[in-house]
Amino acid sequence: MQLLKATLTIILAAIVVGCTFVRHQDIDAWVGVPVEALDTHSYFKTVQMYRKITGSGIEIRNYVNGKVGDVAKCWRLSGGGKSGRYVNKFTACPDRLIVCNNIFHIREGKVIEYAPTGQCLTNETVQPQAHYLRLKEQ
Repeated sequence: MQLLKATLTIILAAIVVGCTFVRHQDIDAWVGVPVEALDTHSYFKTVQMYRKITGSGIEIRNYVNGKVGDVAKCWRLSGGGKSGRYVNKFTACPDRLIVCNNIFHIREGKVIEYAPTGQCLTNETVQPQAHYLRLKEQ
């Protein structure tokens, strides 16, 4: 019985960790990358994006991975909606509503930080894509 309980505990812990695993190499891959890489990325161009410009000129982009209705609800709660996809503040939605906030901080057209927040899972598919990197080298 103890062995079964220990095994189930380990499996449950692995599932929880597996669902919220952010790799440093995926975050670091974005530092210094031009914002065009985000605009052309095959994943990030398919999810809702909200942006904010701080007083010091830093652009904050939030690529939200969640249910469309729940994202819209959080957007309305934050004061967004009437002025398009720009908002003066972000809101903290309950975990059950938002799966992952892929937050990028941008200055002078380059990513200075990628900070996935919430229940996020990263891997090489969220890194800058090879097709953009090839175009950049030409």
